[in-house]
Amino acid sequence: MFTALFGSVEQGIIYAIMALGVYLTFRVLDFPDLTVDGSFVTGAGTAAMMIVLGYNPILATIVAMVAGFLAGCMTGLLHTKGKINPLLSGILMMIALYSINLRIMGITSDTGVTRPNIPLLNTDTVFTMFNDFWSKLGIDSVLSSAVTAMGGKSLPSTWGILFFMLIVTLVIKLIMDRFLKTEIGLAIRATGDNKRMIRSFSANTDSLIILGLGLSNGMVALSGALIAQYTKFADIGLGIGMIVVGLASVIIGEAIFGTKSIMRTTFAVIAGAVIYRLIYALALRVGWLDTGDMKLITAIIVILALIIPQVLNKQKEKKRKAKRLAARVAAQKARLNVEQGGNGLA
Repeated sequence: MFTALFGSVEQGIIYAIMALGVYLTFRVLDFPDLTVDGSFVTGAGTAAMMIVLGYNPILATIVAMVAGFLAGCMTGLLHTKGKINPLLSGILMMIALYSINLRIMGITSDTGVTRPNIPLLNTDTVFTMFNDFWSKLGIDSVLSSAVTAMGGKSLPSTWGILFFMLIVTLVIKLIMDRFLKTEIGLAIRATGDNKRMIRSFSANTDSLIILGLGLSNGMVALSGALIAQYTKFADIGLGIGMIVVGLASVIIGEAIFGTKSIMRTTFAVIAGAVIYRLIYALALRVGWLDTGDMKLITAIIVILALIIPQVLNKQKEKKRKAKRLAARVAAQKARLNVEQGGNGLA
């Protein structure tokens, strides 16, 4: 049980990078970008292809992120320059990326045309590189001993991946927080809030939308590249439903931790991604559920994440109205008592 939950936390932190990208488009830019399902696989396929061909895993991960950035920029160009509906431009790019991703992974095949998946068994990845360094520190034995002393069983083979991803995700979060407070970041936020207003200040909203979509899909592709190296394979079906996973992470995080500031919101998104993976792992441990029910579980989690906050807000609003009504009634009673007392004295 502990190992399963530990693995879910590891994956949740990796998926959190993708969720941050989804947050940038859906919440900041107010752009329903469905490119995510394709750019996630673009990142995974590009990184896997380069690793198999013998390139450094770090370089492969960076190139994967750049490929995702370019895919996002193409979606932005379709919308801003091609005047295509935002939703449709994302769908078109997602469809196009399906064939492009097959071509990317096909570079490693004998025919050099298309390939649906790439195994990464017995290859170096960013995780194996970090684990080589991590194993020399001797931290695994200390942490495992501490967990064993607290009654933990079936411990993970290494804690290195968790710490590595915590560092990477935290750095990306801090960079994103800082960026959204810069002049360009504020302009992107303003574009999502009121495009007409920001245009009145002579801002180029087309460029801001293209940049925002590029950065978003760059993070999504980075998450895909890391997932491929974590699971040791890249597959053309990896990105199916990924946009729903990202939205679930954003919605769950915002519902639990709130959105009072950018720093708090990005933390909420990361925490939401981890919570989503934990809920998913626990749901799969239910006897009558199977891995084939993954999409159903995801849909139910998203539905609950959307409905429960609304129900709670309505209950809070009812309590506020009841308190205000009680306060008004008490005030009226107090005035009546004062008036009656004054009349009695008269």
